[in-house]
Amino acid sequence: MNQSPLHCYTDGASRGNPGPSACAYIIVDSAERIICQDSCYLGRGTNNSAEYHAVIESLKAAARHTRGRVVVFSDSELVVRQITGRYRIRKDHLAALCREALSYATHFDGVEFRNVPRDHPFIARADMLCNRVLDIHEGKKG
Repeated sequence: MNQSPLHCYTDGASRGNPGPSACAYIIVDSAERIICQDSCYLGRGTNNSAEYHAVIESLKAAARHTRGRVVVFSDSELVVRQITGRYRIRKDHLAALCREALSYATHFDGVEFRNVPRDHPFIARADMLCNRVLDIHEGKKG
């Protein structure tokens, strides 16, 4: 079994905040080869909710590839700091999403959550996937 952790790059987007929202993730191996990627439309929601959903969906997908270590990357400082316990969670719906993410994290030998800039290439790609889903839902050609 591969000892190197899988890397999950996540992004969530909301147009209107709250408004139409989507999430996306890209999972890569230690050689930065894309193992899988996906995006989904979430309906009406906030950007922070979409960011949490991206983390949750990435952990679900990562579980299909490993039970080992996983590193989840997000450009949402709020989500990373809430999941790691550095920030208190004041909104009930975000607390529920945080609990859900942490419950999926128990399926692995270890999960680390890291904040990265939004211009990171895999985060930018996840952002593009979110926007593509939102464009499709809004009937825009892309």
